[in-house]
Amino acid sequence: MITKFKILFFVMFVGAFIGVNAQKKEKPNIILIMTDQHQAEALSVAGNADVKTPNLDRLARSGMRFEKTYVTFPLCTPSRSSIFTGKMPHNLGVNSNEVGDNIIKLSEKELMLAKALQLAGYDCAYGGKWHAHESSMVAGNGFDMIAPMGDIGLAEKSIDYLKAKKESKKPFFLTVSFDNPHNICEWARNEPLPYGNILSVPLHETPQLPKNYQQGNSFPEVLKMEQDANKKVYPTANYTEEDWRQYRYTYYKLIEKVDLEIGKILDAIYKLNLRENTLILFTSDHGDGNASHRWNQKTALIEESVKVPFIASYKGKIKTNQVNTTLISNGLDLYPTICEYAGVEVPRQLSGKSLKTVFEISNSTLDRDFIVVETKFEGKNAFGSSGRAVVGKRFKYVLYSWGKNREQLFDLENDPLEMNNLTDSKSHSKILDQYREYLLDWCKSTGDASFLKKVILPSNSKLSSSALFDKPY
Repeated sequence: MITKFKILFFVMFVGAFIGVNAQKKEKPNIILIMTDQHQAEALSVAGNADVKTPNLDRLARSGMRFEKTYVTFPLCTPSRSSIFTGKMPHNLGVNSNEVGDNIIKLSEKELMLAKALQLAGYDCAYGGKWHAHESSMVAGNGFDMIAPMGDIGLAEKSIDYLKAKKESKKPFFLTVSFDNPHNICEWARNEPLPYGNILSVPLHETPQLPKNYQQGNSFPEVLKMEQDANKKVYPTANYTEEDWRQYRYTYYKLIEKVDLEIGKILDAIYKLNLRENTLILFTSDHGDGNASHRWNQKTALIEESVKVPFIASYKGKIKTNQVNTTLISNGLDLYPTICEYAGVEVPRQLSGKSLKTVFEISNSTLDRDFIVVETKFEGKNAFGSSGRAVVGKRFKYVLYSWGKNREQLFDLENDPLEMNNLTDSKSHSKILDQYREYLLDWCKSTGDASFLKKVILPSNSKLSSSALFDKPY
């Protein structure tokens, strides 16, 4: 009997051990939560006293928050198209939100992230704003739609999905995409807000104006022209300082509103015991000017528009309460990161980098000198101006396609608010040439032929501008 008992105990022990290890080796669930038009500094955990984001704060404290995360393009459709394909917008044929300029090439659709994960055994679901290019999820992208675009009820439908997946043996990839704080666009036009209005308050209850509120002497002419040309997109020409402060108050209240909805989903993840084997990612498709440089909306290559929040949390894998300053491109890096966690081979043609090592190993960084952000002003009233920003570990180089002051160089370490353009600084001439070279080489290597014609050659270049043109215009 003792021998039989020992054998039975040994079998049970080994079976349990194998079971535990098999569970540990299971592919993780992956949840990507997105907001729209959410600038990087609009989190209370980032030190912003004008906004309260307790739920995103606790997510950040449970893992790693990145302070230098940039989008590939500060506009909905191009940025979102990048996130789910891992490619730059110009390579996808997506250069704006406008019809005819907003559709991912059919050949690139085969690389959609959800399709790759489906082949690896994942159930892929999407709720909320898609906008790449359709407003809600449609067939052909690899996702099942659990909720159309709209913030009302999105959290609840996402929770219903999580409940249904609780006992499933298949891992899942769930994207929950909120529209807010995008409603600041409607507010700026004095229109009703789709998910409920925000009442104005006495001036003393509103945030102060940012230190970089004014457009300096070196502010690009092209931005002023585009701002003046499209009054509906930029209805702020006659804003008083008081108007801008109400704008900032409303923007932060919209963020608090969406933070509450995100909190419901985070609570459900804990209650359903999904926290142990779930990677949670949070980011946004672009930021908002939020009165900096007297700018509302996005599209401009200012920090407030191109830099976004990014948080990663995975219990037992990512250490808690970390802040990381690695240079990230969410449009390029999310795809390979999610693939590595899912055990999917990353397509060779992608230039992004997996962040798994950065997440899980202390003091790890990426071997990267810079990332590039592109933009284009498109629409019936726009001039079609384009631009590129080369963001390095310390310096940021910006070049627009035309106009006075179209070239900018900023020392983000000493001038994070971009108030001092260094293009005329003799002591920074070598750095300026280095970044001109970066952009020149990048345009060539990524097939960015249209903007290649706009670059400014380094002062010591032996090339003629004619070498940049495949045809004269």
